Amino acid sequence: MASVALLALATTLANRVLPGWTYPLCGLATTAALLGLARWSGLRFADIGLDRAHLRRAAVFGLVGLGVVVVGFGVALAVPALRTLFHDGRIGDLGSGTLLWVALVRIPLGTVLLEEIAFRGVLPALFGGEDRWRWEPVLAASALFGLWHVFPFLALPRNAAVREEFGGAPLILVSAAAVLALASGR
Repeated sequence: MASVALLALATTLANRVLPGWTYPLCGLATTAALLGLARWSGLRFADIGLDRAHLRRAAVFGLVGLGVVVVGFGVALAVPALRTLFHDGRIGDLGSGTLLWVALVRIPLGTVLLEEIAFRGVLPALFGGEDRWRWEPVLAASALFGLWHVFPFLALPRNAAVREEFGGAPLILVSAAAVLALASGR
């Protein structure tokens, strides 16, 4: 299927080939291409959850989720024992400008937008036809969501919290646990 091939190409380019600054551009281009594939396949915006009714409900849930995340980060910052959760060796020490770039551009445009459109909208609709919320399309999209994270998981041992939790466990074990956790939580 073209959408799966596109996602495989995108994750390879974004994580192994292109320079880091192109990550959000790759995410935006892949999102646009997926939406084009969906429309070309005959799907309407309502089929992939992008009509007005879906967007309104998604905005409410998104704002509630944002509030939960802000409270969670506030608690983690306020409790000294939880601050190690922010020590991620994959990123290093970021200056405030770089931190803002990562938090407001790189992650929302390169990761969140693409993943939401791909794994919650386009893929379930392509796999499920008229009924994207049947088990088969949801499970297929969930499995692909877990596989989507294979390249980022290769860097997991550099994360302080992961290292503390899994110690010297082999990378393949840590990565497999993470893939399964993501696939089952989608």
